[in-house]
Amino acid sequence: MLIKNLLSGAKSAGLILLIFSFFFSCEKTDEDFTPPFDINVKLEAAGAKTAFGKIPAGFVKFRQDPDAAKIVNLDTWVFNLAPNHEYNLQRAVNPITDPDCTSTTWLTLGLGLTPQTIKTDQKGNGNAALWRDVSAAVTGTQFRIHFQVIDATTLAVVLTSDCYIYEVR
Repeated sequence: MLIKNLLSGAKSAGLILLIFSFFFSCEKTDEDFTPPFDINVKLEAAGAKTAFGKIPAGFVKFRQDPDAAKIVNLDTWVFNLAPNHEYNLQRAVNPITDPDCTSTTWLTLGLGLTPQTIKTDQKGNGNAALWRDVSAAVTGTQFRIHFQVIDATTLAVVLTSDCYIYEVR
């Protein structure tokens, strides 16, 4: 009898919980969208393995602090590229209405408006603390952005990223 009462109570509680969650559950809408101020950009090999058999890769930690300066920090790491060599990080942007990041208007990034190379060590790994001033962009402007790393000598693309959405703080 006790078990029967417990099962009946559990069924009732479950039914009440189901009805409650049906009426009061959250549904994601465009209003719930959190703007992508910070992006973790994964860079993947544009081609096959390197001559020494490793798969090149990279990462950009794209961050904009919520201050009036509107500086985007682009801490960049590359791995398994040619040893003791120089590379450039580039970006291209598209209006938010273009879902495919089709722009090929590449801008070489660096220290503000001064392009800066990423130098690799004897193992083909390198990093650079790059930054870009976006104070000319209106706060709230959204666009699509993608990145590539090119060989600073041959200008050949070695790493590429997917398309990301970014909103200026």
